[in-house]
Amino acid sequence: MKTALVTGSSRGIGKAIALRLAKDGYKVIVHGVRESEKLIKTAKEIEALGGAAEILTANLCNLSETAALAEKIKECDILVLNASLQYRNSWENITLKECEEQLNCNFVSSLLLIQAATPFMKQNKWGRIITIGSVQEAKPHPDMLIYSSSKSAQTSMVKSLALQLAKDGITVNNVAPGVIYTDRNVEALSDPEYAKIVTDSIPVGFYGEPDDCAGMVSLLCSDEARYITGQNIFIDGGKGIQ
Repeated sequence: MKTALVTGSSRGIGKAIALRLAKDGYKVIVHGVRESEKLIKTAKEIEALGGAAEILTANLCNLSETAALAEKIKECDILVLNASLQYRNSWENITLKECEEQLNCNFVSSLLLIQAATPFMKQNKWGRIITIGSVQEAKPHPDMLIYSSSKSAQTSMVKSLALQLAKDGITVNNVAPGVIYTDRNVEALSDPEYAKIVTDSIPVGFYGEPDDCAGMVSLLCSDEARYITGQNIFIDGGKGIQ
């Protein structure tokens, strides 16, 4: 049984991915900042599906905690690097703390976890690395400069690593969601005027659901996707191409 780590899998997109990979037959390591009720619930739901789950915790804004997590995932076949942090702030008012935390969580932690997991993948001549980006790589929000920049940096890393790891049977891809209805944005979208502006900006005319992202990740983890690497795949209802 292959093992998949899904960071940030207590809720939203990460949880949907974790449940989908469990259905696909992988052992899933679920991850959160701390051992919360939501994280435990995700693990229990996986087990209820007949799958195998393990819980690991780490605050990916803290590089020492990220390093400790990296030591525990050296026999992973699949990495899904979903955890991210975003602060809304105008560019003039961004603090060094906001900058450091977002870069550590959204980019540096991805690098450290990939460094830890790839020796095992190389040994087996098989591996899947999927980072979760954002439509903001194409359409940056004016009040999320560091978030969108960190996601673009992550995708640049994906393209570089895809070329370097292809000979080892490891594919590396980025999935970039658009507006996905999760608890992260439910408050903002509860404002009817703002919700209309957002919906009007999406060509298909509606928000996505976490399962819309989980299906693509499932494909990319499979042998059917062995010929797909170095790609940035937008799951955004067409928003990124307007």
